[in-house]
Amino acid sequence: MCFLAPSQRSRSSSTDMDWQGQKLAEQLMQILLLIAAVVAFVVGYATASFRTMMLIYAGGVVVTTLITIPNWPCFNRHPLKWLDPSEAEKHPKPQVVVVSSKKKSSKK
Repeated sequence: MCFLAPSQRSRSSSTDMDWQGQKLAEQLMQILLLIAAVVAFVVGYATASFRTMMLIYAGGVVVTTLITIPNWPCFNRHPLKWLDPSEAEKHPKPQVVVVSSKKKSSKK
């Protein structure tokens, strides 16, 4: 679960959202906004009230914002392991290989 007590949270050196956390937040945002839109449309159609539809959708946007924007611990379950600068100097740097592709030009 995303919302764990402080004693249950995994300790990490970084508090930034990791790549998989960003993907999860993006998927949650899309799903929650779609659900809010469908519910708002159905209720607005049933009550014939544009105002009610917009208020329900606005509430869905606020709930989605509160769930996906803060840096919750579930968005940092896979932190990246960075090398120390002194350790990085020991490893060889990757060589850039330029591959040229020659296209045949046919003139008639």
